Amino acid sequence: MKLSGGVEWALHCCVVLTTATEPVPAARLAELHDVSGSYLAKQLQALSRAGLVTAVQGKAGGYVLTRSPELITMLDVVTAVDGAQPAFVCTEIRQRGPLATPPEACTRPCPIARAMAGADAAWRAALQAISIADLAGGVDDDYGPAALAGLSAWLTRNAGDTATGEQG
Repeated sequence: MKLSGGVEWALHCCVVLTTATEPVPAARLAELHDVSGSYLAKQLQALSRAGLVTAVQGKAGGYVLTRSPELITMLDVVTAVDGAQPAFVCTEIRQRGPLATPPEACTRPCPIARAMAGADAAWRAALQAISIADLAGGVDDDYGPAALAGLSAWLTRNAGDTATGEQG
């Protein structure tokens, strides 16, 4: 399974937004993660299209989560950024070549397609079981109980110097 880099950035942004007490400009999120603002804006737009974040316009504008972080899953974010298509797409190779199986004999997916579909379903179930709140809790578990509070403080400190509220 290979995911785009945008998934990582989108997940990090969602975790960061759990600490925000006011909208966070895209430029501030880009600064925090040391990533291109235009690149990050694309991920935020994908999250917005999926209804996971909303852009608040104006001088104090930025991004906020649209619902509780307990109600947003890793799968929601992956799907928003990379789409819902399965990792494996069967091309019915068994119906090709000199010993091709006739289409009418292919009444169910082959063992390879079944195994890949099962793996994809298990992967999606695992991502569905982890919320953004779970990830945020992991930050405090890994870095101590002040980690998210420090992140929240950084977001609001000198925020006006970094961005004007534009959402890209």
